[in-house]
Amino acid sequence: MNSVREAGPKRERGAALLTVLLLVAVIAILAAHGIDRLAGATKLASNARELSQAKAYLIAAESIGMETAEQIVSASPGRTINAGGWNGREQKFPVPGGVIAATLADGGNCFNVNSLVTQQGDVLTARPEGLAQFSRMMVMLGVLDGDAADIAESVADWIDSDTAAAPRGAEDQYYLQLEEPYRTANALIVDVSELRTVKGVTDDVFVRLSPWVCALPSTDLSPININTLRPEQAILLAMLGAMPSDLTPARQFLGRRPELGYGSLNDFWAESYPASLGASQEVQGQVKLTTRWFRVDLAVEMQSALVEERALIDAARRPARLVHRQRGDAF
Repeated sequence: MNSVREAGPKRERGAALLTVLLLVAVIAILAAHGIDRLAGATKLASNARELSQAKAYLIAAESIGMETAEQIVSASPGRTINAGGWNGREQKFPVPGGVIAATLADGGNCFNVNSLVTQQGDVLTARPEGLAQFSRMMVMLGVLDGDAADIAESVADWIDSDTAAAPRGAEDQYYLQLEEPYRTANALIVDVSELRTVKGVTDDVFVRLSPWVCALPSTDLSPININTLRPEQAILLAMLGAMPSDLTPARQFLGRRPELGYGSLNDFWAESYPASLGASQEVQGQVKLTTRWFRVDLAVEMQSALVEERALIDAARRPARLVHRQRGDAF
């Protein structure tokens, strides 16, 4: 009789123990989940803090870049040269929690896509000399003659104020027939990535062009500074000629340039190679001895964040000003 009476309480104790074990398991799962979420939130907060700090470092680096550009111009008002090796040289600066990499370069030694037009008031009109230089540069980069002409006129149509397409160009009528239709900008290009939207600019063409083109906030012909142009940038000198040409003579000419550069454009154009280009008066005035535009490439690397920026500085203003920046974040 006693064994019968004890069976009920034992079963009850077993059920209670099982319930307690289940509760402990559930609580453990909830605790683990909570700890995991807390760790994730802590990591996100840390990343956000580092990203904010990296952007603050970028702003400080921009200020240093503007000050440096001013110093370079002020050091030799009549001519900007590569003295000191500043042009295109990367420098790294350790900062608390990371490192800043900065490269200052002549921002006018590129083909200015906005030079494909001239501006009178608010009206933008295609410029023949800009079209010719752009086409010659593309041919020297390996783009077929016909494709180069199509792209040059299409980019000019993208920028100019009218809606009439050039013979080899494209206006709204072309783009509105695409699967995802859009219209031309009818305004100056702000960033060279806009070229990707233009007729004829394939991924391959853009890869070829991107190291050589820029979008200055001006329709002036590309202001090539002959005193800072490096031999590896010889294509920007060769494009000033009447025809696409072999780059070897241009490289050789830049390689034997006077150490202090040219003090006079007359001295430069009197040299045998520049004279052989047969440049018009308009093109001769395009070449510069000083630099107005400076490009600064910045990267701030933290433990969990990498922030990169490309900025354009106008050193003709006093103080120098940042006129454009393009920034990207990577984690």
